[in-house]
Amino acid sequence: MTDRIVELINQIGELGVGLLILLETVIPPIPSEVVLPFAGFAAAAGHLNPYLAWAAATVGSLLGAYVLYWLGVALSYERLHHLAGRPWFLLFGQRDLDRGQRFFEARGEVVVLVGRCIPFVRSVVSVPAGLTRMSFLRFSLLTALGSGVWNAVFIYAGYRLGDDYAAVERYLAPVSKAVVAIVLVVLVWLVARRLRERRMARARETVGAGSREAG
Repeated sequence: MTDRIVELINQIGELGVGLLILLETVIPPIPSEVVLPFAGFAAAAGHLNPYLAWAAATVGSLLGAYVLYWLGVALSYERLHHLAGRPWFLLFGQRDLDRGQRFFEARGEVVVLVGRCIPFVRSVVSVPAGLTRMSFLRFSLLTALGSGVWNAVFIYAGYRLGDDYAAVERYLAPVSKAVVAIVLVVLVWLVARRLRERRMARARETVGAGSREAG
């Protein structure tokens, strides 16, 4: 993947940086930790304009975030709340969704801003913003600010490191893996809890039916 990223940036320059960051926002396995430092290295070598590369990356971040934001709007909180009440929906229940909505309404601006600087989270955070109908203008400003800082830091790191730009990805890879591992653990816990709640509910129904028959 790294070789293809390097080849695309070499072929179409700053536009390639923006396109890759757009795709990275929608498809997290494409690592911005490789794209941005290489763009900085290419800028230091005179092959890219660092300011245009930063602008292209930030626009790409915005466009990718918009895709996921409107996905959240299209899904809608009401529809997701209905799905969360179905027996076969195992990720979370309606009460979990209600708590999440209250938290996002109270802290959503901080979550969107800071989330742009956390691997993997910077992609998915746009969906709850759309679900809760966060102001599109506010969402755009927070996304542009958070993404702009993230992009600038990593392009600058690549610029300073030169041909050792890949060191950025090596140092950040454990962080990305840890975040993904935490997300997976939380998902497994949510599913296990939902299954336990369903078993307990069936057990109560069975006991209740037995009591009614005995009466």
